[in-house]
Amino acid sequence: MAYDPIPLDQFSAFATAIELSSVALGGRIVSVSDEFFAEAHHLLLVEPAPSLKGQFGPKGALYSGWETRRHNPTYDWCIVKLGTAGTIFGFDVDTSHFNGNEAPKVSIDALFSTEEQEPRVDDSRWNEILPIVPLGPNSRHLFKIPETPGVNYVKLNLYPDGGIARFRVYGLVTPVFPKNPADLLDLAHVLAGGRVVFTSDQHFGVGSNLILPGRGKCKDMGDGWETKRSRQKDHKDWVIIRLGAPGYVEQVEIDTAHFKGNFPESCEIHATTSGNLVPDDPSEDAWTLVLSRTKLGPHRRHFFQLENVQGCSFTHIRVTIYPDGGIKRVRVLGRRAELPSSATSHDSTASSSTAQDDSVNATSDEVGVPSAVSHPSQMNMGPAIPAVPLTPEAFAPFGRVIMGHSDLDAVPRGVKVTAANNGTASKFHKLSLLESSYPSESGATAGISVYRCSPIAAKPGGRWEVKQLERHPYTNQAFIPMGTGSGLVNLGGAEDALQTPGKAYLVIVAQNGEDDKPDLTTMRAFIASAGQGIVYDTGIWHHPMAVLETDMDFACVETQIGNGDNADCEVIDLDGTKGYYSIQIPTF
Repeated sequence: MAYDPIPLDQFSAFATAIELSSVALGGRIVSVSDEFFAEAHHLLLVEPAPSLKGQFGPKGALYSGWETRRHNPTYDWCIVKLGTAGTIFGFDVDTSHFNGNEAPKVSIDALFSTEEQEPRVDDSRWNEILPIVPLGPNSRHLFKIPETPGVNYVKLNLYPDGGIARFRVYGLVTPVFPKNPADLLDLAHVLAGGRVVFTSDQHFGVGSNLILPGRGKCKDMGDGWETKRSRQKDHKDWVIIRLGAPGYVEQVEIDTAHFKGNFPESCEIHATTSGNLVPDDPSEDAWTLVLSRTKLGPHRRHFFQLENVQGCSFTHIRVTIYPDGGIKRVRVLGRRAELPSSATSHDSTASSSTAQDDSVNATSDEVGVPSAVSHPSQMNMGPAIPAVPLTPEAFAPFGRVIMGHSDLDAVPRGVKVTAANNGTASKFHKLSLLESSYPSESGATAGISVYRCSPIAAKPGGRWEVKQLERHPYTNQAFIPMGTGSGLVNLGGAEDALQTPGKAYLVIVAQNGEDDKPDLTTMRAFIASAGQGIVYDTGIWHHPMAVLETDMDFACVETQIGNGDNADCEVIDLDGTKGYYSIQIPTF
């Protein structure tokens, strides 16, 4: 079989490939002929092999890699199950720090199997995809092979014995999509075929980490994307992600997990449609702004509804961070666009012939671009607004979030935190101030009221129409969840306000428009937990409290004239002639 050795300085040949064998993607060792000196699981680790020179164990010198015992009369082997099925076109066989005990030669076989019993070394389906090639000591060996589709197992053969530090299998994922194209999914996810195709800088962490499964390592930021510090005014860094399929994007998640002192100050997101792997038109006119520049916070998931996306399908997104810093994950939630009538789509769950249509699973630099199609949310209702989890950064244009933080390193910048209650509590100072612009002669006073709210008729996974908004032109207004509204219960003859907090509630807001009415294009919806209160800024249009599933009580802190009889509340019924805006309720 043909192959090409690739010089290390030409690693760019694999720059946009996916490391299908990585443990970060779910790759694992199935079986191995021998691992007397060093265990084979090291082969698939993400980090480069460290030097353990001078360190010894009961069996001899220690190595981060796979090392078999000496004098094998035939060969040693290791079977690897890839993290996902895909098309293979390259390998990195790394003998770092093995010098004098490295494997002299290797070959590689491959197969596809969905059987419950995993393949054995003598399985007749093994097909050689890299012939026997020589290796050298303490060096990386890159090999490029013709594209081999439909593979989920590889067998690394080592002749006759010795050690290998890392083994990386490069290729492209066979995407797995929901059967219904209208279902919401992460279009950027690596298992959906997403690819990071460009990064401006990846000094501390590579861009391809952004689309990996899960939230990554639970204790550090080592598997995120992190750029070096900039000293230049107005600096920015950016990453371009090619979506696994052309789609209608609706919301994005930016996760700064474990980036506590080096998260970006802010970010913005653009999207475009291009038939190239990397869009060749760098001009701003070729990109649509889908998230205006927005502040980010430390060590948390940020959820944002995207703008300027109605009826538009995209193939790429560009995440720009200011001025620099690190992000753990990027999720782009949306729905696949209809594919051209000439394309045929398959679900990648059955066999090695389950490659998606060319516009999704292309292995060249070309991507199919769909013709104009209708957005799946364009029904008899008005536009759909996704309800995203409430975070201080996303809610900042409309007000403040009142909440505590278990990790003090995740507190938004500018919030003062002190120990309280003899060290048994943390106090988060003045998360919001009370504001009032009533005339001095009005006699307005600040007070606390209670709203007892019954749940709205909204079902998880459904849509709920917004027919009314209100605003308070003279004052801001806080709502703090108190409990289920079950009232007082009798415990041993004494009445105590013992209540179980409700589950969640909707926060629906909009900016004021030029006609002094709600600008519905700015409408946003958030899901708030019972541990989060909110403060509406003065004059912000908002829907009356809308709790989900369970009754809830709210303490309302506001400034009123008298008992608040209409003087500070303006209510407007929305025009539903062309359909009301509706909120997409998530499934809990």
